[in-house]
Amino acid sequence: MLVWGIFIAVILIFLALDLGVFNRTPHIISTKEATKWTVIWVTISLLFSGVIYWLYSTNIIDNVDNLTPTNATLKYITGYLIELSLSVDNIFVIAVIFTSFKIPLKYQHRVLFWGILGAIVFRALMIFFGVILINKFSFTTYVFGAFLIFTAYRMLVSKDEEFHPKKSFVYRQVRKIIPITSHMNGEHFFVKLKHITAATPLFIALIIIEFTDILFALDSIPAILAITSDPFLVFTSNIFAILGLRSMYFFLSNMLAKFHYLKYSLIVILTFVGIKLLLAHHFKFPEWFSLTVIALSLGAGIIVSLKLINEKEV
Repeated sequence: MLVWGIFIAVILIFLALDLGVFNRTPHIISTKEATKWTVIWVTISLLFSGVIYWLYSTNIIDNVDNLTPTNATLKYITGYLIELSLSVDNIFVIAVIFTSFKIPLKYQHRVLFWGILGAIVFRALMIFFGVILINKFSFTTYVFGAFLIFTAYRMLVSKDEEFHPKKSFVYRQVRKIIPITSHMNGEHFFVKLKHITAATPLFIALIIIEFTDILFALDSIPAILAITSDPFLVFTSNIFAILGLRSMYFFLSNMLAKFHYLKYSLIVILTFVGIKLLLAHHFKFPEWFSLTVIALSLGAGIIVSLKLINEKEV
């Protein structure tokens, strides 16, 4: 528990510095700044694999699955890549939500900060119960595996329909609970209007982002549980992927349309981890093989997308 406590404390310190120091004054996140922070978070996340190796080689952490340091490290990196790749769709939805509610660029970071803080709490709860289900009920692996394959199939056959946040179930329910104003009040989530308190577009965007993250987690949590049921590896890889999501949003939001074929990369990844879960009690894929499949799928999607873009421009 000491290791868990130190990790969570360090994450909270990072978040406090982020909002209280680096982004104390609301401002527009430039592409240069977003690129810098994306590189920083990806670097920190990958360097943490060294910490994982050290923790599991010295037995400081509770090694519930009796993993070797090398296997634990590979599982962490594989899980991190899965979470990072599945975040691409989430980034697109966030961009649609901000556009729909006309959230100014300089306030978007604040909304994402609180959104990601909430996502950490919800992800932690989902991971906790997911690990319990996997460990207590062996048939859960079949349920999760079938669900991931079904999700992949649905992504393959579904048409790219536009998401309309103002028509969503969450937006309609929030309107029944609290008045909503269409006017901004700086970076505030609420505003006083005569004798009532109304929610600003910032708060509504935050709530919808939280709920969409929960929906995306329904795919990503089972996907990473296909790699490992070790709660520390699942939690840390998830958290680092979430922490890098904000900078990735500002880095990729204007370029998402260019990476159209990443959709097929996600389909391959979800199908693979689904099959891995279905075969979990009968066959174990080597860790290097899982990491290779996921890395090649992502790389192929990016390369094909960029190649076709260049051909169109020519």
